[in-house]
Amino acid sequence: MHSRRTVLTTAAAAAAAAALGAGEAHAAPSPVPSPPRATVERLRRLIARMSPEEKAGQLFVMRVYGHSATDPDPADVAANREEIGVANAAELIAKYHVGGIIYFGWAHNTRDPHQIAALSNGIQEAAAALRVPVPVLISTDQEHGIVARIGAPATLLPGAMALGAGRSEADARTAGRISGRELFAMGVRQDYAPDADVNVNPANPVIGVRSFGADPQAVARMVAAQVGGYQSAGVAACAKHFPGHGDTDTDSHVGLPYIHHSAQEWERLDAPPFKAAIAAGIDAVMTAHIVVPALDPSGDPATLSRPIVTGILRQRLGYDGVVVTDSLGMEGVRVKYGDDRVPVLALKAGVDQLLNPPDLSVAHAAVVRALRDGELSEREIDAKLLRILALKERRGLFADPYTSREQVDRVVGVRAHRAAADRIADRTTTLLRNRGGVLPLSRRRTGRLLVAGADPAAPSGTGGPPTAVLAEELRRSGFAATVLPTGMAPSRELIARARAALAERDAAVVATYDITTASASSAQRTLVEELLATGKPVVQLAVRNPYDIALLDGVAAALASYSWTDVELRAAARVIAGRRDPVGRLPVAIMRADAPRTELFPIGHGLRY
Repeated sequence: MHSRRTVLTTAAAAAAAAALGAGEAHAAPSPVPSPPRATVERLRRLIARMSPEEKAGQLFVMRVYGHSATDPDPADVAANREEIGVANAAELIAKYHVGGIIYFGWAHNTRDPHQIAALSNGIQEAAAALRVPVPVLISTDQEHGIVARIGAPATLLPGAMALGAGRSEADARTAGRISGRELFAMGVRQDYAPDADVNVNPANPVIGVRSFGADPQAVARMVAAQVGGYQSAGVAACAKHFPGHGDTDTDSHVGLPYIHHSAQEWERLDAPPFKAAIAAGIDAVMTAHIVVPALDPSGDPATLSRPIVTGILRQRLGYDGVVVTDSLGMEGVRVKYGDDRVPVLALKAGVDQLLNPPDLSVAHAAVVRALRDGELSEREIDAKLLRILALKERRGLFADPYTSREQVDRVVGVRAHRAAADRIADRTTTLLRNRGGVLPLSRRRTGRLLVAGADPAAPSGTGGPPTAVLAEELRRSGFAATVLPTGMAPSRELIARARAALAERDAAVVATYDITTASASSAQRTLVEELLATGKPVVQLAVRNPYDIALLDGVAAALASYSWTDVELRAAARVIAGRRDPVGRLPVAIMRADAPRTELFPIGHGLRY
């Protein structure tokens, strides 16, 4: 007998399919390569050897603290015991048979490339020692830009919105290939990138510059290019966050966002990048913890929605690759159900991999119980495992899951990669305003510079601070640059110091950070206004979202770098100094602060010298 919820969601799936186009309810299968029949049979025999506990474990991708698989620091051992009930990664694998491990900087997994490679090898050695040996799919979030778990000396590249401003599919593909080659050399075979969300909401607190932009077709082209780049390097790409996280003002880490697009709006705005990723043969798609009533009126987040995961992604879009949840520790997926029900409901919705549950023992036991009780059928779980193992086979893990110091030295952070990153970044900086020809700055007339503003911490934990990086690159261009960091919320005293310092110099370069949404925006605005009051030229550089200029009408010269990572800041400094022409164009529209429905600068805006 069907429950009322099942009837409602089944009806919703049918309604959504009808609204999205009855003739497209079942798309052609996605071009994820199928293994040869002999390989499929071998993988099925491997699955058949697994116990329910082992099968359940293979569905999880879990965090673990420490730089070593067997000998982490004492503080990391303590954190592992408290959160997971094990001492280290090797014990995690032995106890829970996890199919994947995700690396984080805050978990102390990513100190340096050689350490990362050794950790990866240790994890694979632990997996090889199991009763049913299955290599681990090691993953991380290396989107670049404002989300990068692995820092220098690995190559850091422009992020998605910067690439969107560059508008070069070749650059996006090259960036993906470089990143993929370096991840592969460190033993990381999956990257949770690219971000396929279309950032149509300037107030979006969680996506923003992680998106390639606000034009669905342009985003689709860049997503497809990055998929090709990553996967040509042997690393599984992952398009996120399905069905689209671009139009929300709630962060799913701390709440449950609602997307109020109609089915037709979803088809026009959100679907194109995911369709492009599927057509490009992407290995994995990540679900979003968002409610989209037009696609499923139940109020369940997409991660737990069978109408969305199975009805739309699997059946309508024809995707048969691996589907992974966003982190199950995020509040967005925990609002309606307990941590024991969330993993089971996600699997029933059509998901294959369960990412980072808050309590693995609870989640694992719940999946085993559902499998033993028949709530999850063994046939369905085996199909999920086959998809996961086929991905591992495709990415070479069964052939050779290991790496070496020599491979790291040959590939990671090499000069050719760093030079390519700089060349790509030089094509991304966007000149938004240049009244009176303030830019490029002249060494003769404005040779003495004050560099002030926000100094957010480097996303990867390496590089920065931003004002120092800008000043150093400006000095390379022949300017005398003095640094005065003023932070996200400069005090009155610090603002007064900056104004006094500018009085002794010829011009200022000031870095602003997200002043249209940050609680400290008024203090950053006051800083810029006080610097303008000196009558000296002031160059404003938006180092996160490009929307800051909407609140700074008095600024004559304004640019966007789309991130505060070193590679993008150096490129912006070269533009300010006139060593490079600004060729980036806005991938999003900037609306007027006093008339939010009116464009200040449209998509495609970008000035040249």
